[in-house]
Amino acid sequence: MKEQILSAIEESIEAKEYLKEQEDSLLGAAEIIFKRFQEGRKLLTCGNGGSAADAQHIAAEFTGRFKKERKGLPAIALTTDTSFLTAWANDYEEGFETIFERQVQSLAKRNDVLWGISTSGNSENVVRAFRKGREMGTYNLSLTGRDGGKLKELSDLNINIPVAATARIQEAHELAYHIICGLVDDYAAHADRGEKWSVNK
Repeated sequence: MKEQILSAIEESIEAKEYLKEQEDSLLGAAEIIFKRFQEGRKLLTCGNGGSAADAQHIAAEFTGRFKKERKGLPAIALTTDTSFLTAWANDYEEGFETIFERQVQSLAKRNDVLWGISTSGNSENVVRAFRKGREMGTYNLSLTGRDGGKLKELSDLNINIPVAATARIQEAHELAYHIICGLVDDYAAHADRGEKWSVNK
């Protein structure tokens, strides 16, 4: 049993190591999110299962706070409206596959950020949301695993963890979005104090 514990820890560390190779992408994600917030845009997040929990976690960090006092930032988790989700999935043959697509069509505006999370990169409802977002002019940001799947190809910026185990991918995803939230916190806190802060993207 101890070997199993140590193996899980080592696998998690190994998965997170892939983020070191994507430092520029992590920084770029934070910069584009903050820039869009400054422009009056919003962030929409989505995912399934554990990734749905991650989508809600991300939105909560922005509308609430992460580690610094600042103004609230406009982020909506598409996974939280249970009345819509259950009605739409129940009433239409392909309802579950189109739940996020419909919300993007209803809520997104051009230049909003759409942040999708899928450990396989092939979650059909997230893929359809990204296709709708691309059609509407959203900036598509994704967290994926394995080979990135279809979602990688529909993304303006993709952060990928190329391992097989879903749990290890999710653990690396949490570190990735905590890094991004922390950077956006820094940008927003400086902006609240009226200090100039460079955003290059």
